[in-house]
Amino acid sequence: MDTHAYTPRNPKSTSYYQLVANHFESLERKWDECYARQYGHWRNHITRVIWDYLDCGDLRNGFARIRCTECGHEYLLPFSCKRRHFCPSCHERRVLEFGEFLVEEVLADVPHRQWVFSIPKMLRPWFLFDRGLLGDMCAIVWKLLSKFIVTSTDKAKASGAKAASVMSIQTFGEQVNFNPHIHVIAADGCFTDGGFSEAWAYDIRVLEDAFTDAIFTLLEDKGLHENRVEMIRSWHHSGFHVYRGSQIPAEDKEGLERLCRYIVRCPFAMSSMTYYKDTAQVAYLGKTTGATKVYPAVDFLARLVVQIPAPREQMVRYYGFYSNKARGQRKKAGAADGADIEVLPAKKLSSRSWAQLIAKVYLDDPLVCPKCGGQMKILAFIEQDDVIVKILMHFGLWEGLQEHPVAHAPPLGFVEYYEEEHSQLLPAEYEYEAC
Repeated sequence: MDTHAYTPRNPKSTSYYQLVANHFESLERKWDECYARQYGHWRNHITRVIWDYLDCGDLRNGFARIRCTECGHEYLLPFSCKRRHFCPSCHERRVLEFGEFLVEEVLADVPHRQWVFSIPKMLRPWFLFDRGLLGDMCAIVWKLLSKFIVTSTDKAKASGAKAASVMSIQTFGEQVNFNPHIHVIAADGCFTDGGFSEAWAYDIRVLEDAFTDAIFTLLEDKGLHENRVEMIRSWHHSGFHVYRGSQIPAEDKEGLERLCRYIVRCPFAMSSMTYYKDTAQVAYLGKTTGATKVYPAVDFLARLVVQIPAPREQMVRYYGFYSNKARGQRKKAGAADGADIEVLPAKKLSSRSWAQLIAKVYLDDPLVCPKCGGQMKILAFIEQDDVIVKILMHFGLWEGLQEHPVAHAPPLGFVEYYEEEHSQLLPAEYEYEAC
């Protein structure tokens, strides 16, 4: 695959960054008065996520030094915030890593199928105000779907027959509205001691009815009135829906990886968003309907922060043959039998795939020299405040960065000290060709 040189991103130049920077303080100030009734209380970790995003890609917070081994050209790659569901760039990296991880490490070479379980609009506030219900819905989906697949498989009665699935909780709709639903990638059949047996026909109406009953039971235990249940049941279209996708053959690795990325995609697309700074409005294009809706900027930002999960909230879950426990047991059993099993830790996979994933999707390679086309390598990670300021000030990058707020300021008085005591050139290890 042909690639060209990577150009470091500049998040501060995007309209999304400007939207967040210009309006998030107003949002936090107005939340209790204008949004708490609709979206619940302000969750404290949201403030930390927003500040981290505003620091994402800022050289003042640290960077990696990347140098060409052939011509010596060097550039600085700023650190990222790694915030999911809010930073488009960092979330996209998670999406790409997740797709590779599932296909290479989790999913077996068998046919798979996508399932989607959704609930009526009237019931969504229960899941917004009590996000623990999202995990309960996952458990319900697994219980019903696994039973459904097992009973639809020819060798269902075989000893140890197991279904397998990976579930992703999505909380957003087309217009970034709160719309909780469960995306499932399930093996299209069961694993048995003798291998894998494909499922045959599905009657999803039975599954949909069982899902409806289970959700009502769950919410009735939480206080949902039976009159509301009866009203929803009386509708011709209740709003409960189970979608079954087409089978993805075992050999279609690219199609399966695309689906893996899709089920954990970012809640919004920057390409669909237009921010009008003068009028403080946002126009957002719905890709499915093709309709564009216009929102006050603060209202649209409120929709975005609702999609941010809690710090340790699990948005992806593994069940059955694909569960963490089952995978761990198989690896142990294989090691005991002397099998050659390659186990790639998540951290190693992430570092291995950073440059590869960028080149794979964007056709940009951060380790290709933009001057000579040679191979570049990471020399060091610069994290110390004093060293960061020394490098940026020496090459004239510091002053231009002072227009924007920064969460990690240099030590008090350091800049004045540097100007007085370090007017000479920096040592050779800090020299690089400005890009």
